[in-house]
Amino acid sequence: MRRYGKNPDEDDIRVRPNRKGNRPRTTIRPKHEDAAEGFVLTVDRGRLHVLVEDRTIIAMKARELGRKGAVVGDRVAVVGDLSGAKDTLARIVRVEERSSVLRRTADDDDPYERVVVANADQLAIVTALADPEPRPRLIDRCLVAAYDAGLEPLLVLTKSDLAPAEKLLEAYGALGVPHVVTSREELTATGADSAAERVRERLAGRVTAFVGHSGVGKTTLVNALVERQRATGHVNAVTGRGRHTTTSALALPLPGGSGWVIDTPGVRSFGLHHVDPSRVIHAFPDLEPGTEGCPRACSHDEQGCALDQWVADGHADPQRLYSLRRLLATRERREGD
Repeated sequence: MRRYGKNPDEDDIRVRPNRKGNRPRTTIRPKHEDAAEGFVLTVDRGRLHVLVEDRTIIAMKARELGRKGAVVGDRVAVVGDLSGAKDTLARIVRVEERSSVLRRTADDDDPYERVVVANADQLAIVTALADPEPRPRLIDRCLVAAYDAGLEPLLVLTKSDLAPAEKLLEAYGALGVPHVVTSREELTATGADSAAERVRERLAGRVTAFVGHSGVGKTTLVNALVERQRATGHVNAVTGRGRHTTTSALALPLPGGSGWVIDTPGVRSFGLHHVDPSRVIHAFPDLEPGTEGCPRACSHDEQGCALDQWVADGHADPQRLYSLRRLLATRERREGD
């Protein structure tokens, strides 16, 4: 044991270093009141491309966010180097409250939710009328996801030069879903009556997420809309399957700043494990009041459902009830059923 004199000073006292650091931990986090506002354009291997004012910067998630992540469409608070210069990196310190969240699961029995996009207003469901053949079950699933997230759906039918659109549209007539029909030739045309311009009219002033099966021409359409070239693929003539040309979601501005398009990777399935069927009814304002007499936890497709009497009394079109039940059934049936 070392002994000190009667009047030891600081030179006589040794402090054993703390391997974990001498700074005490605190639960107080900085408020970052001077943080800049940003809009997440894409996420690439943990690096986020964020629009701040008129420039794109690269940022990473701050440790203080914990497990909370940011996705395309998120509005975030950013600090650090915001110059956008090469090899600079900023930090996302806050993810602002989301107005909507579009989710999907890999399959219906997969409990893990994947956030596709945040803060979208509209979901454009792109499907080809031929090559590959349309998949109504996938369309139904995307509609359910849109209704569950509170997004307005839009059907965009491509390749009308290969097959007519009337039969497919008839199946969705009772839902009143707006639609735009395009052909391959129209996508390369310009002018006020071009396919791209007709679609743009539906997108003005909105943030629209585009989803669709691989090979339906989704990225070709997005290219025409935003006047930009993302890689496009081809469809296998034997299998009818397309090559995934979009590997990550990307937000792109429409010309003139009239809205945003979010191009998402092509999907082969759209799991609905996360969807609460009771929320889907909110997209049917003509039917929703009729559920007041339903049994508790009614599936709206069982004996005793009050919607049957509601329709019989003339409050709603029977086709609307059929469409609702068809959509709710998609959560119980796999795509290949």
